Amino acid sequence: MKIGIMGAEGSFSQEAAEKYIQKEGLEGVEMAFLISAENVLTALEAGEIDLGIFPIENSNGGVVIEAVHAMAKHRFQIRKLFEIDMHQNLLVLPGTKTDDITKIASHDQALKQSRMYLKRMWPGIDLQEYADTAKAAADLANGTLPPTTAVIASTKAAKLYKLDILEESIQDLKFNYTNFIVAERLP
Repeated sequence: MKIGIMGAEGSFSQEAAEKYIQKEGLEGVEMAFLISAENVLTALEAGEIDLGIFPIENSNGGVVIEAVHAMAKHRFQIRKLFEIDMHQNLLVLPGTKTDDITKIASHDQALKQSRMYLKRMWPGIDLQEYADTAKAAADLANGTLPPTTAVIASTKAAKLYKLDILEESIQDLKFNYTNFIVAERLP
């Protein structure tokens, strides 16, 4: 079985997929990191993946607009809806200090989920929307993003890309739930 997810390796969608795989008792599952909901649903319709997993709504950040746009363009059915609690973290390259940071990059949803924190702790900082939280972490680690950039992503992304967590659980709500869809092809 092959599951396509909206996100890069280390994304919250990967965490959601891993929880789904475990809960359903699935074995031998391959994951395809497809970054966007559009890519997931395109691959699902083309038969390149068996299932697609992507977020549709967060308790604080609201509707995941890109997922809604993608859903409107594709034919699929919903196999399951489930939620996970997400903790956003501020990640930096090892050795980077607070005073070094000139920009914070992340997916629109992570920025929305942390907006009050960002206003309070980082007033006037340049915020950059990115295709995916984990992609931002990967691009910080590989030098695509300047070393003075901080990213908002998961602890899994921090470990995977060897980034330091400057601050943990920066989301505005203590309980920060995101609803995910497990999509499958129409028969």
